Amino acid sequence: MKIGVSTGCLYPELTEKSLALLTEGGFDLFEIFFNTYSELQDGFLNNLSDLCRVNNSEIVSLHPFTSVFESYLLFSGYERRFLDGVEVYDMYFQSAKKLGAKYVVLHGIQSCYSSISTEEYCRRFSVLSHRAELSGVTLLQENVYRHWSGDKDFIKKMKELLGSGVHFVLDTKQARRCGCDPCEMAEAMGSSLEHIHISDCSGDEHCLLPGSGSFDFSRFFSTLADTGYSGDAVIEVYGRTKDDIPSLLNAKYFLEEKAAKLLI
Repeated sequence: MKIGVSTGCLYPELTEKSLALLTEGGFDLFEIFFNTYSELQDGFLNNLSDLCRVNNSEIVSLHPFTSVFESYLLFSGYERRFLDGVEVYDMYFQSAKKLGAKYVVLHGIQSCYSSISTEEYCRRFSVLSHRAELSGVTLLQENVYRHWSGDKDFIKKMKELLGSGVHFVLDTKQARRCGCDPCEMAEAMGSSLEHIHISDCSGDEHCLLPGSGSFDFSRFFSTLADTGYSGDAVIEVYGRTKDDIPSLLNAKYFLEEKAAKLLI
C-alpha cells in the first residue's frame, strides 16, 4: 500500500500550488481535488502533468468540485438533466485519463432526496461507470455523510444490484460521521473496495491527522487484509496550510509503518 495525500488538505490554496508544495514536501502520490471548471482545461492539466513528471509523482484519483450538485445534476427525477450531467462528468473522466489517474470519485445522492428509486440510482451509476470505462478510468462510489451512500446497507444493495459493475472508495471520517465503524463499512464494500481516504479521530473530532488521535489503525488494516485489499490510501484532512506539511508527512510515515505490518 502506498500512502498519498489530497490537494484538498491545503484548500483554499490554489490546486496547482498545493500540488507543488506537497511534492516539494516529500509526497509522491496524490488525489487532485478540483475546485472550478478552468482546472479541467488542457493547459491546466498539462501543467499538473509536468509537475508530477518532474517530481516523479503519480496522481491516483480525481475529486470533482461538482460533488455538491450531484443530487440535482445526476440523481433528480429530471432525466434530461441527468443526460446532460453525464456529459459534464465526461470532462472529469477525460481529465483523469490525461493525468494518468485511475479513479474519479462520486458522492451521489443526498439523504434528503427521494425522487428516484435505488434501482434507478444504480442504473444511472452504471451509465456513468460505463462512460468512465470508455476513458480508461474507474468511477468510485464514496461513502458520504448525509448521503444514501453513508449507509452500509445501501452499499450492500449497490453490490447486489450491480455486482462486479460497482467499485468503492472508503472514507474513514465520513463513516465515523455517519456513526458507522469504518471496519464495518470496509467489510460491506468487500472485494469491491479499491481506494481509501484516511484520517484519524478522537472523541467528537472526526478528521484528525493520522497518528494524532485514537483510531485503531491496526484493526482497520487487519480488516483490509481480510478483504484482500490491494489498493492505496490518501490522507484527506481539511483546513491545513503549507506550515502543516511536515505534520502531513509524519502522518504518511505513521501509516506506512502501520500498514507494512498487516498488508503486503
